[in-house]
Amino acid sequence: MRRICLTLPTDRSCPATIAALGEEAAYAARHFDDVEVRVLILDSCPPPVYAEHTEAVRHLPVHPRITVHHLDESRQRDFLTRTVTRSGLAKPELLLDLLLPDGLSYGACTDRAFLIAAALGCESVHRRDSDSRYQRAHDRTVFPVHHELLALGHRAADAASRVTGTDLPAACRDRRVAMVGASFIGELSVDLAEMRDADPAVYHDVVSLWAPPDWSAERKRELVAESFRGAGTEPFTHDRSLLTLVDPMRVDMCNIAFHGVHEQVPLPPARDTIGSDYFLIHLVHDARLPGVLHNRHIVNYHTGERRTGPGFRAYQRRFVKFLLSMCYFHHVYDRMAAAGDTLLDGSGRVRGAAVAALARESAALDRSENTARLDAVDTAYRKLGGRYAEVADLIAADRDRLLDEARDDMADFALLTEAWQLLVAAARVTPVAAPPGRPG
Repeated sequence: MRRICLTLPTDRSCPATIAALGEEAAYAARHFDDVEVRVLILDSCPPPVYAEHTEAVRHLPVHPRITVHHLDESRQRDFLTRTVTRSGLAKPELLLDLLLPDGLSYGACTDRAFLIAAALGCESVHRRDSDSRYQRAHDRTVFPVHHELLALGHRAADAASRVTGTDLPAACRDRRVAMVGASFIGELSVDLAEMRDADPAVYHDVVSLWAPPDWSAERKRELVAESFRGAGTEPFTHDRSLLTLVDPMRVDMCNIAFHGVHEQVPLPPARDTIGSDYFLIHLVHDARLPGVLHNRHIVNYHTGERRTGPGFRAYQRRFVKFLLSMCYFHHVYDRMAAAGDTLLDGSGRVRGAAVAALARESAALDRSENTARLDAVDTAYRKLGGRYAEVADLIAADRDRLLDEARDDMADFALLTEAWQLLVAAARVTPVAAPPGRPG
């Protein structure tokens, strides 16, 4: 029996998404007789919204091979505290802070899912997002878990008969499928449509800042043209799937599943940084681990809180931190691509120590590249005027702190990666629920 973790991290009201997640779990149980589903909802919402979600959970489909775990932050913290303590690692307070920070972290919330999945005995993690929904076609819902369960964890040569095409190099066919994913249709994954519509030239200048500075103007134009668009707008009509070394630009973290690799390397726990949860997608590609790219894309949409007032300013700051993070990530990505197969040990597992060393190396980079990025952001946002100029003022006042945070985030990632396999081993023998007589 394969036990899988279908997870939804959320910090916003999303009862409809929870209901849809339950339907996907039921689909998996009905269509795959060898699958047991642990639905994991990591809920960072305030008590009234948590109560709303609890009611949604109460109405999820009942099936003997589906178990739902709905954990508020108090229960998550209790589990993490017991896991970190059991690991015996140094700096337990710092590790706990990286895994459950006081603030938003896209990477940390998924790292918590990885550890809890290990505690639940799950061999794979299938992640969805609260600001997305499934497509429907031919009077049925199009669930990505279909393709994920057909191939994930299987030897690539065996999975080849379960996809519609393959271009996987022959040297990789004995490795197990480490990732299955698709993208999204609908709104841009990063909420920049207003900027694009207001001034396409400024949009180009800003979005091109996530490219390495030495790229040609043409290559930057191509990047801008495809950035944050996912699979465009074409709706699903029929299944297509490709066994391949998956291009990181073709998948999204709202529609992804991992096997093995998530227990070897975590996601960067950077706070308030868009895109900090995409690292494993690059690692799977650069280490030449097999993946499946399919077309059961999820529909992306944006909620209103990030478009007005404090939500807008906070979101723009997270986007600027994403731009600054690329100075360090490009350094790591380039070296992972050069390392290729040598990122793996003799058993085909990622060598976490090698990844940690690259992350630590990147944290020592000169930050002049990022000072230039902030100068360019300031110029662009002041051209847009209005509330973008207000953001420019805030960024200017916070300039040194932003530069320090971007550097420190990579040092934190290196530290967490060095500790990760011991944390996963500790999680495997740590109950998710607090022992009797303990809170949480």
